[in-house]
Amino acid sequence: MTAEPTTESTEPAIGPAVSVVGPDDGEKILLGTTRLRILEDGRTTGHRLGIGETVLAPHTDGPPQHRHAQHDEGFYVISGSVRFTVGRESYDAGAGTLVMIPPGAPHTFANPGDRPAVMLSTFTPDLYVQYFRDLQDMIAGGQALSAEATVRTMSRYATEPATDFAGPPEHPA
Repeated sequence: MTAEPTTESTEPAIGPAVSVVGPDDGEKILLGTTRLRILEDGRTTGHRLGIGETVLAPHTDGPPQHRHAQHDEGFYVISGSVRFTVGRESYDAGAGTLVMIPPGAPHTFANPGDRPAVMLSTFTPDLYVQYFRDLQDMIAGGQALSAEATVRTMSRYATEPATDFAGPPEHPA
């Protein structure tokens, strides 16, 4: 009787890298009252996708309204409520809401409420992950997180301020 061939191998499997980020893992970035946790910086996805968890403290304004030229941005609200302003219209997005921002769409977000808000953010491609690192480095270097400094940093990532929508937004939808 002859032995059946086996497909088992003692060699390690070779294939694409898999990333597993636990609840206490990931790169942590503090930007004033906003905390980010980078879950995927693009290394595992061939730079096609970046993912971050963002915690906005109560009564936190977001960045100046801006447009991305080279990447989509997605926001899934996990808890709390986030006010998204797109052009002159505002939308209050509660837990379970997904907001997708295509390249060219003017947008910003804020947490005007009394509770923290948590979002999962996607960046396709991962271009914008480094923007958050640059802001953190700027703060660590002693520079204030001002609107002007934020816009200057954005400009390195194919992003420009949406100054044509500088007036107050309309009431939330």
